[in-house]
Amino acid sequence: MKRGSIKTVTSLLQMQNIRKQYPGVLALSDVNFDLRAGEVHCLLGENGAGKSTLMKVLSGAIKKDSGTILIDGKEVEFHSPADSQKAGIGMIYQDFKLVPELTVAENILLGNEPTKGKSPFVDFKKMNEIARTSLTQLGEEIPTTAIVSSLSVAQRQIVEIAKAISKKVRILAMDEPSAALTENELKNLFAVIKKLKQDSVGIIYISHRLEEIFEIGDRLTVLRDGKYIHSCNVAESDRRSLVRWMVGRELEQEYPKIELKRGEEILRIENLNAGILKDINLNVYRGEILGFSGLVGAGRSEFARVIFGADRKESGFIYLEGKEIYPKSPREAIDLGIGLLTEDRNKYGLIMQMNVRENISLSNLHDVVKGFFINRSKENSVADKFTNDLRIKTPSIEQEVENLSGGNRQKVVLARWLFTKSKLLIFDEPTVGIDVGVKYEIYNLINQLAKDGVGVIVISSDLPELLGISDRIAVMCEGKLTGVLSRSEATQEKIMTLATGGNLEATHG
Repeated sequence: MKRGSIKTVTSLLQMQNIRKQYPGVLALSDVNFDLRAGEVHCLLGENGAGKSTLMKVLSGAIKKDSGTILIDGKEVEFHSPADSQKAGIGMIYQDFKLVPELTVAENILLGNEPTKGKSPFVDFKKMNEIARTSLTQLGEEIPTTAIVSSLSVAQRQIVEIAKAISKKVRILAMDEPSAALTENELKNLFAVIKKLKQDSVGIIYISHRLEEIFEIGDRLTVLRDGKYIHSCNVAESDRRSLVRWMVGRELEQEYPKIELKRGEEILRIENLNAGILKDINLNVYRGEILGFSGLVGAGRSEFARVIFGADRKESGFIYLEGKEIYPKSPREAIDLGIGLLTEDRNKYGLIMQMNVRENISLSNLHDVVKGFFINRSKENSVADKFTNDLRIKTPSIEQEVENLSGGNRQKVVLARWLFTKSKLLIFDEPTVGIDVGVKYEIYNLINQLAKDGVGVIVISSDLPELLGISDRIAVMCEGKLTGVLSRSEATQEKIMTLATGGNLEATHG
């Protein structure tokens, strides 16, 4: 059957008139959604549109205020995630739900640990075998005895997916499952999804990567501001229509770019060695956006961590505005005027239990301190300014950031660094898990920072993004800088050649 055509079958899942109200925010306003067995139904919308809230209602993690959920035409009520799991529903959340101190196998089988016969003791050998089988389905060879806290973001995402598919699910909801995956990992994920479809599993797929929707989706539903907007077969839509339905307006261009005049050098790296980094030589200038590309494990994030003082360099030199620096900690780097928006914003960029106001002022407290106390009036004024300037969607600056959507969390991180008045800002995967509308806003902010003379480095695994916003693109492979391409000469083919260790005749811009 041609992809995009839908069998006429009874819905496996129906969610009717689902409503959820939070103080000051109507998260879901009588939303309808249905899912059929053996299909991928893509759920789309900007950050804060209500997608994750709808899935939390389905999972039993939060209670709906009104509405009906039916499975196989029979009404069900979920009072807890356990109820949802018993009904055959599996969830993969955007925010990892792993226990960092446990092993990969212990996380995958958490709550479903096999025991030795009738004894209460866990059969660790069998546990590791089951976990290994789940990982093998994904084409991964992550050691099942590895501690989760030691894994990369991409590896932790794989463990989340393995955890879900280790259970016999009839409905599998995936909230941004591909955000931290490489191209090969994504192909493996799609292969697993296709197998699950053949087994009549219904899959709800949430992603801001619109190209994935056209590759894997059968049907789609768009939400905006907590309201149902549109549903159709994927084959009956196009990228421009999706953006219009999601954003509520036409975006003239996906990657806004302004012409910038390159100024004086702001950062110079000479013969830098640290961990996997080998002999890195690089210059960054005011008035330009330097993109950073490379495969997972190439050393891009490690480079950022050394500049930010989170990791120590072994040898070489770092110059900021012509002066040699040696940041021994992030605090020293911040005081020097260096900011880093980390790849894992939830773990390293924000304190989730603190509110918007506190997170924004966190890296520059001395600007809001009066004597021995924080000047609450000034802190409020700063938070209000950035919340308005960056259009952060929050009921108030007192809202805890863990209750914000991914895009709005990223804006809070950005506000925090803008408040430090950084001379050099490093963005590590700045748009992962962020919708097309917020991406557009962040690209414009990055453009403005470069225009204002801030040194800007953007690390990204999204090649179209790098090609769209960068003035130059530096490429790494196995800890080495293999080339720097100007905007005019950069192509996906050239970047991938350098990222895999190949050579080009012209590799500098």
